[in-house]
Amino acid sequence: MSRVIVVGAGVLGLSCAVRLLEAGHQVEILARELPPDTTSAVAAALWYPYLAFSPDSAAGSQERVTAWSARTFTAFADLSAADPGSGVRMRPGTEVFAETPPDPWWRDAVPELTRTDQVPPSYRAGWTFSSPVVDMPVYLGWLADRAAALGGTVMQGTVDDLDALPDDGDVVVNTTGLGARELTGDDTVRPARGQTVVLEQWGLDRWWLDAGGPTYVVPRLGEVVVGGTDDVGAWDRTPSADTAADILDRASRLVPEVREARVLRHAVGLRPARPSVRVEREGRVVHCYGHGGAGVTLSWGCADEVRALVAP
Repeated sequence: MSRVIVVGAGVLGLSCAVRLLEAGHQVEILARELPPDTTSAVAAALWYPYLAFSPDSAAGSQERVTAWSARTFTAFADLSAADPGSGVRMRPGTEVFAETPPDPWWRDAVPELTRTDQVPPSYRAGWTFSSPVVDMPVYLGWLADRAAALGGTVMQGTVDDLDALPDDGDVVVNTTGLGARELTGDDTVRPARGQTVVLEQWGLDRWWLDAGGPTYVVPRLGEVVVGGTDDVGAWDRTPSADTAADILDRASRLVPEVREARVLRHAVGLRPARPSVRVEREGRVVHCYGHGGAGVTLSWGCADEVRALVAP
C-alpha cells in the first residue's frame, strides 16, 4: 500500500482520504484551510449536479458526471439510513420550470423522478424526487472523524508546489479546488461566486429549486439555506445586502414563508468552476478538482475513482 498526501480538506479531500484509508493506504491530509473554513462548509449541499461541466467540455464529461453522481447518491442514501448523526438526510423536493422540460440529462443517477404540475404560481411544470440533503458543518465533522478513526492525520499548512512535497509520499492527491488554478497553472479554473442566506428553521421539510436562477430553498434540521448566485469570475467573498434581498425575493416565490423567517447569517463561497472536472493521474499526482457547484454531489463517485488511480 502507498503513503498518500491529500492536499485539501474540503468535501473532496476528506472523501478521498476516507476511501484511501478504507483501502489500507497511509494517508496524511495537508490543507491551508481546515474543514470548517473551506468553501464546502458554506454549501447548501442539496444533491444536484450543478455547474459540473460546460457545453465546451471534453467528450464524455456528461457520462462521467452522471456516473459519479449516481455513486454518490447511493452512498448518501446508505449513509442517511445507517447514521443519522452524519448530517445526511433524504428529503423530498421539487424542481420547477416555466415550461415543460424533457427529462434531465442526469435522470439515470436517481432511482425515481415524478413529473408534477403542483408548482408555485408563475411556474408551469416540475418534477419531484427524494434527494440527499447534507448539513455541511455536521457532515464535514463526521468525515474528519471518520478519517481520524481510520488512522488518517490532518495538518494545516500552505502548499506552493506539489512536486516539492516530501518524496516519502508515494502519491499526492490534489483536491485544492479553486487553489488548483495557481498550484497547477490551470487557467481554466475560475471562481463561480455563490451567496446564500441562512434562515431560522420554521418547520420546512422539503426542498425547492429553480436551477435557472439559481434559486433554492434547502431545509436542514435547525436552519434553512436559501440561495443563490452564480457569478463566474467574481472573487469577492463579502456578502452583498442587495444580493441578499434579491435572493430572498426570488426564494419567496418558491416558498412564501421565506419572507417572514428570521435571518441567521449570510455566507459567500467561491465554487471551483472548470469546463470539465479533472480526475486523472499525472506522474505521482492524482488530480481531483474543478467540480463547480457539484462538489458534494460528485464526492463519493470521484473518491472511488481516485482510489482506483492510486492503487498500484
